[in-house]
This record gives sequence, C-alpha cells and structure tokens, in this order.
Amino acid sequence: MEKIKLGISSCLLGAKVRYDGGHQWDRFITGTLGRYVEFVRVCPEVESGLPVPREAMRLVGEPLHPRLVTVRTGVDQTERLATWAQRRVRELAALDLWGFIFKGKSPSCGLDRVKVYPGEGAPSPQGAGIFARSFMEHFPLLPVVDEGRLHDPARRENFLARLFVLKRWRELLADHPGIGSLVAFHTRHKLLIRSHSPSHYRALGQLVARARELPPQEVFADYQARLLEALGLRATPRKHADVLYHLLGYFKKQLTSAAKQELMEAIAAYRREDVPLLVPLTLINHYGRRYDQPYLKEQYYLNPHPLELMLRHHV
Repeated sequence: MEKIKLGISSCLLGAKVRYDGGHQWDRFITGTLGRYVEFVRVCPEVESGLPVPREAMRLVGEPLHPRLVTVRTGVDQTERLATWAQRRVRELAALDLWGFIFKGKSPSCGLDRVKVYPGEGAPSPQGAGIFARSFMEHFPLLPVVDEGRLHDPARRENFLARLFVLKRWRELLADHPGIGSLVAFHTRHKLLIRSHSPSHYRALGQLVARARELPPQEVFADYQARLLEALGLRATPRKHADVLYHLLGYFKKQLTSAAKQELMEAIAAYRREDVPLLVPLTLINHYGRRYDQPYLKEQYYLNPHPLELMLRHHV
C-alpha cells in the first residue's frame, strides 16, 4: 500500500530541535501511525536559521496579527519566520502533502489556542503559530491536527478517516477517471460523507447526478472541494447515529423483533456515548454478511481505515 505523505513538526518524531534542546517524541505517531505514513519533517525555528538551544519565544500583540518575540531580550523574529514560512509552504506544495501534524501550543507550529501576550493583562489563548497559520492559508482544505488532538479518540478517528478518503481520491485521480469512476467512488463513500455533513452529502449527490451534463474537469474539481469541506466537519455521535439508523433499514424485513430491538438499543447507547461506535457497527457488519447485503459490503463507512489502527474502539 502506498504510504500517505504527511507533514509533521520534527520534534514529534524525536528530533532534538526545541528551544531547550529537547524533543516531544510521540509514541502513537512514530509507532502505530508510522506504518502507514511517510513523514516530511519541518521545524520552522531551526529551518529559518535559529540555533539549538535558543531563547524561548512567544506571540505578542493582537491574536489575529501577532508578533513573534523572544521572551527575555525582546528580539522580534516575526519577519524571519514569516518569510521562511511563505517559501516553505511553496516547497511543500511541490511535495504534494496530504495533511500535517503540528506541535500544539507552539508559537511557530500551534494550530490554535496559542497564548498571545498583550502589552498588559493576561494572555489570550486565541492565537495560531506563525508557520501553522501560513500553512492553513495556503492549504485551507487539507486535513491538519496537533498531537494533543490525536490523543482524543474522536478527533483522531476524524483526522485519519479524512486522510484515508483523500488517499483513495488521489488514487482515483491518478487513474485518469471518467464519470463512471466518480459515481463508483461516491457510491462507496456516501454514508461516510453523510456522517460528517448531511448537507454536503445531499449536494454531492446532486453534483454526481448532473455530472454527465457538465465539463468533467469542472465536475472533479467541484467534487473534490466539496468532499474536503465535508470531511473537515466533525462526525459527531448524533450524525453517526442517523447513519446507523439508516443502515438498520436494510434489515427491516430479515431481523426478528428482538434482534431489531438489540440493534436499536446499541445505537441509542452509542448516541448517549455509553458505548463506543464499534458496538453498533459490529452488529451491522454481522447482519450485512449474514443477509448478504452487497451495497453495505462496499461502504467505506463501515471500514474507513485499516482495522489495525483500532480507531473506532474508543469513539
């Protein structure tokens, strides 16, 4: 299987590049996830020419337009980092990245919730790192996450589901597809899309239905943009439960009253977050095999990523 090409803050892979000469090695990233990913390391502060170790820095000023300043001596490093970041995102664009894992709360790499210090008063936790902001402006639809969110089971599953959908989409594009391939892709992903955004699910269905009436290049570009927008929205227990109840409809005529009640109770328990998503999905997968539902067997919603990652055991 071709590996997913993913940008990452170098310190998360164990590189000793932090201001104090340390690192923030992450076991899940390097161990479990590393089997499926080719990492592209980035350290904004070192790559822009700052030494290791170095004086700590922080964001100061307005949260939307902060300056990056050293804590003790007050040296402004904003232009150095911003100029480097603009060049680096262009280089990363040429590498065709599929997403990025950032070091959380870093003044250069933090996605959000980075402290910004005003002239007076308490800091505001509303900033974004200089490089992270530049990356997101350049790649607004690519999946991004910080290592803190990767330790939240629901956010981890959400991020990785997006990556594997994007992987399949890029493989489709590499095969120079026609409209028939687009229809097949959408058919297999429609319930997964619905679990993220019912409105995008309807819009993408309408787009695919009209696909033969429009220029193919326009159709594929529009589909990709809407697909990535949809996947950027979080799949919540309520949205998942709606999809699960929809799947229940495929077995209405085969299930006994007791079996139907058991599945409905499992879905309700998941929606209350009393049990993980795996519980109702296991029942649905069982009935899909037992009653030979070929449509369900093809749905990536039921198996969106490698089972070895065990992502739905805790969401």
